Amino acid sequence: MAAIPAEVSTAWENRKGPVVLTTVDADGNPNAIYATCVSKFSEEIILVADNYFSKTLENILAGSMGSILFITKDTDSYQIKGSIAYHKDGELFDNMKTWNPKKHPGRAAAALKVEEVYKGAERLL
Repeated sequence: MAAIPAEVSTAWENRKGPVVLTTVDADGNPNAIYATCVSKFSEEIILVADNYFSKTLENILAGSMGSILFITKDTDSYQIKGSIAYHKDGELFDNMKTWNPKKHPGRAAAALKVEEVYKGAERLL
């Protein structure tokens, strides 16, 4: 399994604002959302809480690949791409429930498996 490079792992801890989670539908049409309830589960998996997914959920369940775009406080941008699994129970779901704010439903955890990583246009992985 691919792991986030150390530079990007450090940048993740220095990110600013929400991330952008992008998926595509069966026809290849992109869908992008802001996500604030996110966490690095490991160097291989980024979790996004499904609090209010609609089109995003449809796309994930249809097998969409995804990307997470974030910016740091120093205005460096990073993108992590990979496949997405949807967890309504189990270890990843339980982990999400520990950090997702109680005011949100936390219906499931969308787990993006790290497969490609970019800093701007430069491919790091």
